[in-house]
Amino acid sequence: MTTDTQTEVAQARPFDWFRTLGPKGKRAFIGAFGGYGLDSYDFQVLPLGLAAIAAYFGLTTGQAGLLTTVTLVVSALGGALAGILVDKIGRVRTLQVTVATYTVFTVLCGFAQNFETLLIFRAFQGLGFGGEWAAGAILVAEYARAEYRGRAVAFVQSAWAVGWALSVIVYTVVFQLFDPDVAWRVLFFTGVLPAFLIIWVRRNLKDPEVVTERRESAGKETGSFAAIFRGRLIRTTVFASLLATGVQGGYYTLASWLPTFLKNSRGLDVVGTGGYLAILISGAFLGYVSGGILTDKLGRKRTMQLFATLSAVFMVGYTQVPEGANTLILILGFPLGFCTSAIFSGFGSFLSELYPTQSRGTGQGFTYNFGRAVGAVFPAVVGFLAATQLGIGGAMIFGALGYAIAVFALFFLPETRGIQLD
Repeated sequence: MTTDTQTEVAQARPFDWFRTLGPKGKRAFIGAFGGYGLDSYDFQVLPLGLAAIAAYFGLTTGQAGLLTTVTLVVSALGGALAGILVDKIGRVRTLQVTVATYTVFTVLCGFAQNFETLLIFRAFQGLGFGGEWAAGAILVAEYARAEYRGRAVAFVQSAWAVGWALSVIVYTVVFQLFDPDVAWRVLFFTGVLPAFLIIWVRRNLKDPEVVTERRESAGKETGSFAAIFRGRLIRTTVFASLLATGVQGGYYTLASWLPTFLKNSRGLDVVGTGGYLAILISGAFLGYVSGGILTDKLGRKRTMQLFATLSAVFMVGYTQVPEGANTLILILGFPLGFCTSAIFSGFGSFLSELYPTQSRGTGQGFTYNFGRAVGAVFPAVVGFLAATQLGIGGAMIFGALGYAIAVFALFFLPETRGIQLD
């Protein structure tokens, strides 16, 4: 980054990243933000209803963890396939396909009559869940100016906290109005909300013209898996996949087991769990936004390494608070949510910058979702460890290992702050 560009970033007003997107870029941001927020909503209804689902079907902690793991494992396949579609049929059309997929199968989860059926529906939900992020993040990254790309994509990432907050609110209301045996089904039925977004996306969004031209001229060379494992890109693909594995292994341990931890290990009721999660989510939203600003100022790598280290520290601290000290857990929820979310802020821009246009969707879709697949093992391992003397709190420490893996992987990736996308 040049001295002039650094000065410009330092003097930038808070929302210049949005003003400089242009009319098409602003609509792309709204579509990507909505898609990822509702993606989060449809994912979170499972962890929130997990205790009731486990009681209804008589599941062990291992089986309960498997519901999350299968979602994430299949989401890796969905993300990889969506990455190819992003390069072959375009960002916007892929966004529509992925949102439609996770919407339909989230609603079907509410009709499941046994554990096996729920597992299958949840697996298919993962196909759409895994692909949406790649399409939306790349779309915004390509409209954003280089000096603002980190914070522009980070604000898209912040939609996860918004969707999470909405799911907690709905969860709290639904479980107050209905018996738990019915409430978890109603929670899945509310996953129909993204259907309205699909209509809006179809009418309002378009891929950047230069990307469409490049895709048409490249022909069969676009969307090639082989390309991201050749030449200089193979090193990038290996370590970006390892980075994604570590960060998501740690995060999904937290997201999958925290509601159950608060209810079963800390003795909180539905309203109490919702209140504690509200503090965590508030920290998460500010973490996404602040992390985006820091990725543009400090660089992608240094920001991620900083928050990976802090995430591990706060995860261990949060889960090991002595019994009877729930107030301390409430306080620690804010920095825990802040750090575990801030590390994600640079992901969209970083992965977009690591790959050339013709392989951008494939590279980002594969690496991010490979991380989901392998990181998905973490919640299942925690579930089985929780059945031992460790309990849920002790088992969740396993998630901190993921952040150590992320710090290691970053040493082998280049800094990309300020580069122009070809």
